[in-house]
Amino acid sequence: MIPSPDETRATLHDLGAHLSDWGLRRFTSDEAYFEWQRQTLSPDDIRALHDHVEKKRHGSSEEETAFYDLSAAPRILPALYSQRYDYYLAIGPLVAAQLRDAATVLDFGCGPGILTTYYARCCPHARVTGFDRSRASILEAQRKAGAFHLKNVHFECVDLDAGPHAGTYDCIVATHALLQSEQDPGLPSRSWRTFERAQDAAGQGAFERRTGLGIRLDGLMEALAPAGRMIVFDKTRQLARRVPLQRALAARGLHLLEAPQRVRYSLVEEVSDDGPFFVLSQGEGHAIGWNEQPEPDEGRPFDRARLPSGVQTADIPLYENHWPSAQRAWEQLRDKAVIREDTAEESDGRQLHVELGTTEGLRYLYCANTFDQRQLVIVEPARAEMLHTYYQEIIQGSA
Repeated sequence: MIPSPDETRATLHDLGAHLSDWGLRRFTSDEAYFEWQRQTLSPDDIRALHDHVEKKRHGSSEEETAFYDLSAAPRILPALYSQRYDYYLAIGPLVAAQLRDAATVLDFGCGPGILTTYYARCCPHARVTGFDRSRASILEAQRKAGAFHLKNVHFECVDLDAGPHAGTYDCIVATHALLQSEQDPGLPSRSWRTFERAQDAAGQGAFERRTGLGIRLDGLMEALAPAGRMIVFDKTRQLARRVPLQRALAARGLHLLEAPQRVRYSLVEEVSDDGPFFVLSQGEGHAIGWNEQPEPDEGRPFDRARLPSGVQTADIPLYENHWPSAQRAWEQLRDKAVIREDTAEESDGRQLHVELGTTEGLRYLYCANTFDQRQLVIVEPARAEMLHTYYQEIIQGSA
């Protein structure tokens, strides 16, 4: 059931009060946020955070855990996690709405327990458990739960990468926890001409191993009650990452209970599109199918008759589309003639195709790769050199 506007306002008010109890603040400008961070943290704290962020981005799971250990320090936590304020406002109510009939809840990858304690407050009837492999995060979560006088929540330092954990739960929540390997691009498509992925068991298995998805998901499946549900939200907006995640979920007998939701929120000034937000359960009889095609985007079709007339700004094309829909626009170009094209293929199967040509008396450049990036640019013949230069930059950049 869709909540009423009054219910939505009340939920956001309660969640805002909860975040305030954690010392978090909401910022709408980077300048104000970083000024507050400088006032709150010492120069040594800021240097240590920057150092740990770089190690986390390119290092091992131990270095990732060390970052979360540092970020859980009470003097650092509010200043760091305030960046995620709007993320909590977006995800917290969506998850809480799925917990109303659950007696036991597991929040996997709970961190310091910011949302876990909110779920416990929203669902006093439920026994809520938080798992995280950062011991410092768990200790801070336990401290805050005590400060909030919450009797229905407890936290455990658990690393599912080391093996499964005993216990079963009616609902398992995994938000930004299953796929933390943000640098992994995912699975490439069959070729630059298509968004389809081959049914490649070896490639799927390799993705699950190198990202840790497989072992974590197997551990959660052992903990999920037979009639339970699982909520998954991760950094898988890119189709190349979304497809192997969906296939991993489906291979373990999970089905969609609801249509996946697109979730957009801000990290201060930066807009983030993550997800989708999946609500899943085991068993048969669910009619919602998995979608392995790109989402609808903001790109418009190319229409020669609707192009702007008169003198154009030198660096602005007549038409530009850098969304997946650029492929359909390119396929539908009329009187298309290719002047030059190059396709590079790497040993791991990645492909990049770049093409210069003419269409309806105009010049175009089309670029496509096997990680779903597409771009179509069209200019007048007088500005053809602009596309030739861009073409060379792309080819040289891929060498």
